[in-house]
Amino acid sequence: MLEKLRRTVLLLPRALSGRMHGKALPAFMLSGALLGAVGGIGFDTAIGRTSETEFCLSCHEMKTLQTELAQTVHFSNRSGVRVSCGDCHVPRNQPDKLIAKIMALDDLYAHVMGSVDTKAKFEARRMAMAEKVWAAMRDDNSKACRACHSFEAMNFDKQGDRPRRKHNQAIDSGETCIDCHKGIAHALPAGFLADDR
Repeated sequence: MLEKLRRTVLLLPRALSGRMHGKALPAFMLSGALLGAVGGIGFDTAIGRTSETEFCLSCHEMKTLQTELAQTVHFSNRSGVRVSCGDCHVPRNQPDKLIAKIMALDDLYAHVMGSVDTKAKFEARRMAMAEKVWAAMRDDNSKACRACHSFEAMNFDKQGDRPRRKHNQAIDSGETCIDCHKGIAHALPAGFLADDR
């Protein structure tokens, strides 16, 4: 099969010049479709692997965020549900997933350039990074949160007075999860005011 694919690729210049005839053109088209399928599967696999927590933690500065997450209910809870980096930061559908991956190139650039390679540098940029994530979550109506949490599924009778009141206010005013739940998985940036919630 690989030899046939190699021969077909070698015939590409003739095919493009219009001199190909007989069975070679269908073989060329089949090979192109095969290459496209293999490329698509490979691309999808790469997108999936780069959404896994293990990949995220390969950058040492992300280990700080993982340590913070480990202290929250999103990591250890009575129901045994644990979120991964991708659950909150990578949309589940295309093209949103691809757009998020392109936007993440900024994070990769910061890592490579050493912009966040020390705790001091990371903390100096934490507010800007958090605001970027919060804005994205606000823009998509906290879609990542709503993949697990929804007002429709909440049992308000089992909530305390304040959460019940706040959730009803959020429903009435059209607020989204991140409007009130900043710092739910990671430490809040220095300088963040509680009134900002």
